Amino acid sequence: MTTDSAYERFCSLVDAAAADAGITDTGLIARIKRPERIHTVAIPLRRDDGRQEIYTGYRVQHSSARGPYKGGIRYHPQVDLDEVMALAGWMTIKTAVVDIPMGGGKGGIIVDPHNLSPRELESLTRGYMDLIWHDIGPQLDVPAPDVNTNSQTMDWLADEFARLTKTDAPAVVTGKSLAHGGSAGRDTATAQGGFDVLDAALTAAGQSFAGKKVAIQGFGNAGSNAAQLLEHAGAIVVAASDSSATLVAAAGLPIQRLADHKAAGMSFASLAEFTRLDPGAALFEPVDILVPAALEGQLTAENAGRVKARWVLELANGPTTSEADEILAAAGVTVLPDILANAGGVVVSYFEWVQNLNGERWTRPEVEARLAVTMRRAYDAVAELAARRGHGLRQAAYVIALQRLIDAMAGHKLKARRAAKSSAKAAAP
Repeated sequence: MTTDSAYERFCSLVDAAAADAGITDTGLIARIKRPERIHTVAIPLRRDDGRQEIYTGYRVQHSSARGPYKGGIRYHPQVDLDEVMALAGWMTIKTAVVDIPMGGGKGGIIVDPHNLSPRELESLTRGYMDLIWHDIGPQLDVPAPDVNTNSQTMDWLADEFARLTKTDAPAVVTGKSLAHGGSAGRDTATAQGGFDVLDAALTAAGQSFAGKKVAIQGFGNAGSNAAQLLEHAGAIVVAASDSSATLVAAAGLPIQRLADHKAAGMSFASLAEFTRLDPGAALFEPVDILVPAALEGQLTAENAGRVKARWVLELANGPTTSEADEILAAAGVTVLPDILANAGGVVVSYFEWVQNLNGERWTRPEVEARLAVTMRRAYDAVAELAARRGHGLRQAAYVIALQRLIDAMAGHKLKARRAAKSSAKAAAP
């Protein structure tokens, strides 16, 4: 049965992994699936023409079992609570898979930021912080950029938090600009981490990047940086898409030129010298490696059979439905799942948080070296379990994450019991 709800897909994956791991405590699994807190806010914005509008925003705090909530904030007209709940849950799993001491959260505002002026965008961002600042902080919840948000957005959030709390706390958000406490390497972290995972997988299979054909669906930050990394490693990017068109060139696309074109605010549809197909066509090109780097729910039961790639590197969150996963597995396609493959962003966000808390500055080579160690170690653990149990990498990643979450939750219970005993002793006559 096809599941349209992203949150239901998340819950189904947790249930399947729990059954695989032999976890029978239904109450415990229910706690893992349900967010700990959900905040819905109404953000007032005075437009440049004087109109007053109200925008709906969310912050879902899914799990703090392993550390402060961690997760991005997206600005998009299709943001809804179901999506934000799913993304928060996936972040909980993701931080556990790569074994960093943070939990999962996510936020979003229902808005098309392209319709706002710079002043309106800043006002909306600060207005969002005005309504959630009591519920975030360096040791509580640490937001980051996501779809249609960036380092400028994070700088505004950090500045507004500092104004409201009268404290200098750069660790309240990550993904900031370098001038405001951001980390070197954060701009390319999602792509770099995915590249590290793919490199580890190809090496384990006795293969290399040389001559492999690649299609990139979504040419934003993650997609464009992945294209450049893959090209540098010897692969040939023959297809790339944005929301307007898919560009195709059998001899390879000029990646830097495309990146510059997008940075200038222009779309692929305006590049008449290339073969142009519809935006979704990149998913079905005859390539070795497919990189979905757009939004969730792109590969479904209806279209997964058209995928010709042998490797799928999920840089987007939730691009493949459960039904599509089964179809791809039956076709011998190796899917490097989002909760592992795109975790580079949250890993380097964690590095930024550590640097902010300790007053340190790491160089880009230091950050990338630490990232490579973290991502390859996580891939090795997931691949080993998948091979041992005969499962796909996604299921293995969930099993590892669930066990780490359960261990953390058990640790919290033990600490609580010890604290209660200590209090009882202190109160005894």
